[in-house]
Amino acid sequence: MFGGSDTIDPVRRPTEPASPVQHAAWQAGRIPEVERVRPGLWSIPVPLPNTPLRYVLVYALELPGGVALIDAGWDTEEAYTALTTGLKTAGYAITDVQAVLVTHMHPDHYGLAGRVREDSGAWIGLHPADARLLRDRYEMPADLADRERRLLLRCGVPEGRARELAGASLGIRGFVSAGAPDRLIEDGDRLDLPGWDLTAVWTPGHSPGHLCFVSEKLLFSGDHVLAKITPMVAFHTQSPPDPLGDYLDALRKVGRLDVEEVLPAHEYRFPDLLGRVDHVIGHHVERLAEIERVVAGEPGLTCWEIAQRLTWSRPWESIQGFQLRAANNETLAHLVHLVSHDRLRTSENLYYR
Repeated sequence: MFGGSDTIDPVRRPTEPASPVQHAAWQAGRIPEVERVRPGLWSIPVPLPNTPLRYVLVYALELPGGVALIDAGWDTEEAYTALTTGLKTAGYAITDVQAVLVTHMHPDHYGLAGRVREDSGAWIGLHPADARLLRDRYEMPADLADRERRLLLRCGVPEGRARELAGASLGIRGFVSAGAPDRLIEDGDRLDLPGWDLTAVWTPGHSPGHLCFVSEKLLFSGDHVLAKITPMVAFHTQSPPDPLGDYLDALRKVGRLDVEEVLPAHEYRFPDLLGRVDHVIGHHVERLAEIERVVAGEPGLTCWEIAQRLTWSRPWESIQGFQLRAANNETLAHLVHLVSHDRLRTSENLYYR
């Protein structure tokens, strides 16, 4: 339930980069250097363990007497060292951090926030929709996994495989310094950060409380819009009724913003927000149509069976572990969306026209 999906989008149509140096590092499979994006704004790559995303881009916004961070990274020693070293390159120490604005609750964004707060006294901000789920996600992960197992069974996943996949993300608990946020950030809130006119934009879908931030024609997009891959939008036990519908609405919402450059949490910066939004929406439109064709050809399939008949970026047999659960739950999100718009009908765990 974290990061982007490298399974769902077989097209992989990237947008042009805004930073050739950052893009070259991504292409070469390297972690990019700490970069001064603009006066008073720094990009600090923080490594991620055992994930093809490789790093999360933490943004440091200079303030009088310190900095504010947008996201924080995983709670590992390697990540913490990278963050503190990056801050030193920018001329700051961890004790200079005054605020951590978290785009969403996934561990590669929220994980280090608690440790940063302990070391600096910074306040942590998060949207209330994600804040409500923190305890369920990180303090009682076994209960969450059992509910996920029951959901997978309803999707038609065999019992043994459902148990295996339900526990596939339990290990992420060790990458999070859990703790309640100090401030709840709502849609449209203007953050009190001297020198910055920063406004929060609620963009649910990848998580129920995902936030982007806009300032001076820059969009800090978190995982909502990425340059190359599509973020994971899945239906799971913590989901609202139609997460894909929420995500598509939020894409259209940010597409109307007057933005010159997008600063995502992964990959690299890019200028063409509207072009990327249009492509991602088009991808999901194509995916919905593909699912309708599968169901029309074989009425009565389960979600698990439908997922195996879809086009993925690699053979179904090679998808394993958490990514396999993600593929099922992403398929389920599309099915739920189709049912909610009366394009499919469902009976228990069967989907048909």
